[in-house]
Amino acid sequence: MRHFLALARHGSLSGAARRLAVEHSTVARRVEALEHALGVRLFDRLPRGWTLTPEGETLAEQAGRMEDEALAFSRLALGVGTLQGTVRISAPPVIASHFLVPRLLPHREAWPGITLDIVGESREANLARGEADLAVRLSRPSAAGLVARPLGQLGYGLYAAPGYAEQPADAWQFLGYDDSLRQVPQQQWLDGIAAGRRFILRSNDLAALLHGARGGHGIAALPHFLGAGDPALAPVAAAPCPTLRPIWLVMHPDVRRSPRVRTVADALLSVFSEAAGLLSGETVSGT
Repeated sequence: MRHFLALARHGSLSGAARRLAVEHSTVARRVEALEHALGVRLFDRLPRGWTLTPEGETLAEQAGRMEDEALAFSRLALGVGTLQGTVRISAPPVIASHFLVPRLLPHREAWPGITLDIVGESREANLARGEADLAVRLSRPSAAGLVARPLGQLGYGLYAAPGYAEQPADAWQFLGYDDSLRQVPQQQWLDGIAAGRRFILRSNDLAALLHGARGGHGIAALPHFLGAGDPALAPVAAAPCPTLRPIWLVMHPDVRRSPRVRTVADALLSVFSEAAGLLSGETVSGT
């Protein structure tokens, strides 16, 4: 059923296989087995993909409802769980690797039976479908039925290798987001600071901008938690960045009943509270 639904949603063996983390031949084999068992042709095999037949469309609607019920059952089952098992956290990549991992793992000593699965991803995990138990997001969720709690604010500043800003200001070069992210507030602020001076690197990967700045290649607008305290970086004096992005902890209301999810959620709230001044830049000198 899962293979049938994935293929119905993605329309191609490769797309369904990526979603399910299996080989595309596995998807084809499972769907063909389902068709054989039901005695119904579910898909038309076309050159550009697999298209649901009318019979397949009818069954896909019912299969979707069955999946929703199964997911709801799984979420409710968490409520009778213990401090054992896995808690999956979805977060923006650099927050996952550079903020959460070093600060959250020490808390595990208090709950050794819990395994953390921290996923760095730019997309928003679908919490209703169990893609994550908890999500750290830089925007309040728009999907209905989710619970959101504020974690703090993310501030930005200019950072470069030590001594870089001592050269004449007209020789400064910059590192910024590419066209896909040109409209985010911190990039617009950096464009105003650059004022026509050259961007030698553009990327959609914040880690790439971080390493470019650390290597002495230019000035980047970085979150304070990345730049402050890094010996390979120094703040560059400038008017404070007006952008403070709210950080949210998001979960499905059903998973709040899970002792292990609630425990990790409380740890996240504590971690972000302890680092509130660093995240916002309030306690960062030289910015």
